[in-house]
Amino acid sequence: MSWTRPFALSVCTMFLVLPHALFGQGLPASPAALVLPSGTPVELQSVETISSARARKGDRIEFVVIRDVQAAGFMVIGAGARAEGSVIGVKGKRPLGMGGDLIIKLDSVQLATGESVSLVARREFKGRSHTIRMGVAMAITAAIYLPAAPAFILSRGRDSTVLKGTEVTAYTRSDASVEIAGLPPARANVSELSEMIKMLPSRVTNAEGREGDMLNLIFQAKEEDLQEAFAHAGWVKVEKSKRLIVWHLLWQRGHYTKLPMDRLYVFGRAQDYSYALPDPLSIVARRHHLRIWKTGHVVDGVPLWVAAATHDISIHLVKHKFRLFHRIDPNVDAERDFIAGNLSEAKLLTREEYVNCPEPVSGAQTATGEPYYSDSRMLLLELHQGPVTAAVATQIASKLP
Repeated sequence: MSWTRPFALSVCTMFLVLPHALFGQGLPASPAALVLPSGTPVELQSVETISSARARKGDRIEFVVIRDVQAAGFMVIGAGARAEGSVIGVKGKRPLGMGGDLIIKLDSVQLATGESVSLVARREFKGRSHTIRMGVAMAITAAIYLPAAPAFILSRGRDSTVLKGTEVTAYTRSDASVEIAGLPPARANVSELSEMIKMLPSRVTNAEGREGDMLNLIFQAKEEDLQEAFAHAGWVKVEKSKRLIVWHLLWQRGHYTKLPMDRLYVFGRAQDYSYALPDPLSIVARRHHLRIWKTGHVVDGVPLWVAAATHDISIHLVKHKFRLFHRIDPNVDAERDFIAGNLSEAKLLTREEYVNCPEPVSGAQTATGEPYYSDSRMLLLELHQGPVTAAVATQIASKLP
């Protein structure tokens, strides 16, 4: 039998293709999509300050993702992605010393593919009430001049405020199918320090959301080592209560070393620690001081902390507030470097390294209006772990530049 040339080519082609088709039937097809499960946590941070004094029900709000969300080896939601929500309830500060009330909810977050997925998150923020203070003032006034006492009923509490940088954890509302084709691979060996710095605000805020001191120090230390280091270097923890200031000033006068500091905010919360190193010649008016906040990041199992350090050099009266405030040395970099030198001299550091601020701060003002300037760098200080012995101190000193 003779085959024509076209027929022979067709048969050959069939035998070449057939084995691949047969073998291909036994290979699993790669999935085109993955499932992001319901209830997956998404860590968020507010982009701007929201206050019950100005917010209205229905106002749109914006948050930003602070940590990657990964699934099946892919980055499904990247740090820096935007999340949206709204204000669902507002009450302003009211008479009888009652504070404001603000309720927000998060609706959705952007995926790495550009699409959005629904979120579940609802948070209520209450302003501080002054009801007890109002009652005490009424009682004292009534004892002196009764007709004036009812006027205190009109006193109001504080507005409710969601500060810039406030952290909230939301959760995905339901299972979401995500096309793999549009997803980048999950990032491996991500530096916790770099991620922390990338999402870190450059400046702290006061309770009303006004920006103030710059963050100029990073500590890598376990909590007990952080406390021991400052105690060993001669620093004191200041008192938290301002109500006892007058009492201590009357009794201790110029020897009052624990003068409280104002509460300032990072991540929507006040400082975890407040340390001061008073000037022995002018304890109340002059002091080195810093506020420290714990972050949610760790390096090699050791927590990272951020701090804002300034040097009080005198006291002045702010007339429009009728309050006494400290003036600061405007060169805040000098205070940053002083603290490093102070801890290094006490043989408490194992590493020093300058890092750039996420947003450069060359010149700004404190929350009370004091001007300052900087080279826009933060100083990373790694503290020695465990008790400092003479032998360890010598070893640490030999590693420092």
